Amino acid sequence: MARKDKAKAKAATAAKPTKPVTAKKVKAPKAEKAKAAKPKKAEKKKGAAFPPAVVEKAQLISSVTVYQGPLFRIQHDKLIEPDGLKSERDVIRHNGSVVILAMDTSKSKKNPWIVIERQYRHAANQYLWELPAGKLDAGEESLAGAKRELAEETGYSAKKWKPLVTYYASPGFLGESMIVFQAEGLVAGDARPEEDEKIEFRLVKLNEVLKMIDKGEIKDGKTLTSVLLYSRKTRRKGKK
Repeated sequence: MARKDKAKAKAATAAKPTKPVTAKKVKAPKAEKAKAAKPKKAEKKKGAAFPPAVVEKAQLISSVTVYQGPLFRIQHDKLIEPDGLKSERDVIRHNGSVVILAMDTSKSKKNPWIVIERQYRHAANQYLWELPAGKLDAGEESLAGAKRELAEETGYSAKKWKPLVTYYASPGFLGESMIVFQAEGLVAGDARPEEDEKIEFRLVKLNEVLKMIDKGEIKDGKTLTSVLLYSRKTRRKGKK
């Protein structure tokens, strides 16, 4: 073949379109299904949810009585608090009080009849519905004081007594502790209120007292605390 003919053939071959090379699809390896890690069950820790409370007291530098009355006294204290803070505090000191959740549970433990009182409270400038309560005398044992107060204000005595809770109503400036007792097995008697006490009392079912609370008709802290705590404990026991 002549050189010219070879060149033409070569050019013609180069001009022909070539079939595109189709790349073979390579299947990706199947991803292994990751095994979902099962959440570990929370380990139950033995003991209380919080560490036991450690009683830490302030270092009292000085304490001066600035007022002394028949019910309480006011102290002006200079102190170093447990965390090292130096401060001065005015504190109302009090012998402490008892509160009585007196109940007739003969027909129902979950919905007993509760003794509540209505009396005028000048500090609140209104009449309040409350549980029977009163201050302890100096050196008086709390249970003895609770029995005395219930008898004086309502005439009732009770066959069964047990503590419900102890709390501080306003610890920012008031040192008064409130010790609440449950009293059951009521026996009626004659009330002996003090001369400056004019008390009206009645028995009201627990569910009705709770309705009064929901409506805002009970504003007394000790009554709210005691009734709601008792209701919660009773409901919790019923679920077991």
